Amino acid sequence: MEKYWLFYLLALVAEVIGTLSGFGSSILFIPIASLFFDFKLVLGITAIFHIFSNLSKIYLFKNGINKRIALKMGIPAVIAVIVGALITDFLPQKELEIIMSIGIFLTALYLLFHLNKQLPDTDRSLVVGGLSSGFLAGLLGTGGAIRGLTLAAFGLEKNVFIATSALIDLGVDTSRAIVYSANGYVQKQFFVMMPILLAVSFLGTWVGKTILKHIPQTLFKTIVLLVIIMTSIMQLFIHLTNIHK
Repeated sequence: MEKYWLFYLLALVAEVIGTLSGFGSSILFIPIASLFFDFKLVLGITAIFHIFSNLSKIYLFKNGINKRIALKMGIPAVIAVIVGALITDFLPQKELEIIMSIGIFLTALYLLFHLNKQLPDTDRSLVVGGLSSGFLAGLLGTGGAIRGLTLAAFGLEKNVFIATSALIDLGVDTSRAIVYSANGYVQKQFFVMMPILLAVSFLGTWVGKTILKHIPQTLFKTIVLLVIIMTSIMQLFIHLTNIHK
């Protein structure tokens, strides 16, 4: 397992950044895991690592949970992630990822230049955000950017943002982990890695929370949007490069 120590270190960095950006590490963790494992195992590892990550955030940020938002966004997300995970082998993933990256980039860029603009957290916007993030999480392995954009648009306080996002994501990741396991995506070689990834997720979340105490609310929202923008650009570059190979 020595060859995976670099993977664990990068996973720790992704978890710290994921905590600071408010919506989890999957948007960074998936490209990292892809350097070491095949795509299906990456999906399985990401789902289980995120269960650990979300449990850590729920514990460390437990006073910030908004149950109303978590339920009205989380239940549609859980339903949608199962659908996305079940059809992941039947849709053109590269094309969908390109479209998603462009849409996320444009939306985040708009919100970055309108930091004081807030979206009312109506039932409709919560359900749509939950369905979108859940479906993409099941289909492509990450829906955190969509959920991050939705929660950022609501203007939630940073501790509420992180705790509520983690609670929603816990249901999503548990659901897709079950589907991925049934489809054989979680292989035996991963089981010995689980204790280390559990420790990595907790340590990364704790470090992120410690840093977050010194970050004002406006800067937190800016960080969220900048991470989303940079990641969408990176993903778009990767996919367009692969198309031309």
